[in-house]
Amino acid sequence: MSGIRGAPFAHNPVNRISYLVFFTVLLSAPLQAGAHDDTLFTAILMDHVVNGAVNYTDIAKDERLDTYLGQLAETKAIELPSREAQLAFWINAYNAYTLKLVASVPAAESITEITGLGTKGDADTAKPWDQAIAEIGGETYTLNHIENEIIRPEFNDARIHFALVCAAYSCPQLRNEAYVPDRLDEQLNEQGRHFMTHRNVIDPRTRTAQLSQIFKWFDVDFGSDEKELLRYLANFVGVPAANSLRNEARRWTVSYSEYVWSLNDRP
Repeated sequence: MSGIRGAPFAHNPVNRISYLVFFTVLLSAPLQAGAHDDTLFTAILMDHVVNGAVNYTDIAKDERLDTYLGQLAETKAIELPSREAQLAFWINAYNAYTLKLVASVPAAESITEITGLGTKGDADTAKPWDQAIAEIGGETYTLNHIENEIIRPEFNDARIHFALVCAAYSCPQLRNEAYVPDRLDEQLNEQGRHFMTHRNVIDPRTRTAQLSQIFKWFDVDFGSDEKELLRYLANFVGVPAANSLRNEARRWTVSYSEYVWSLNDRP
């Protein structure tokens, strides 16, 4: 681009025409591979998610979700321009396919009943996270594969547990916007603060922490023991509790709440 700068170029009519043609073609060209845009997913979420509660009935009728999933099917995450863009992409993909899975079974009262797109069965054997439903970049994935074989090992950011939403009441709240690379850090931190406020009980007076089962299931992502977990969680709570968690973690008592698997749907 340095060749377009300077008086000799600007005053040459032939070069000026070439300059205009170049930028006309550039602006009209399609996005380069990897230039992924999640504005469509944001529009879907804004229309169907209120304070984390999802209108699955309306999502099932919204053709835009299939359009968005079609975009995911044609996008190779490895070609996205940054690590933040790749992580945002995979989080959005997980949440979008979870919405598709649940919306495909109108009679479901819990994702644990769903055996595949459009089918339900025994919650003890359904295994919804092991269904190969996600078409991404020319490959087919399960939700478990996306979370446990891609997102967790490749990005090593425990905050993803505040962003991946499994359609249950005890899950983190589903945002009504897509995750985007230029705000990803801010969005994940907001999710952490919201999750700690609304799905956990941290009491600095009694030094007790009643935590989500998520911190037990994925304990290795948060530290080597509960003391390291508490120090990590200090990043997402108010100042008095944060100070105590950081400085007095050994004096805290930890328990885990029962996980409520009923759908995070709108009444």
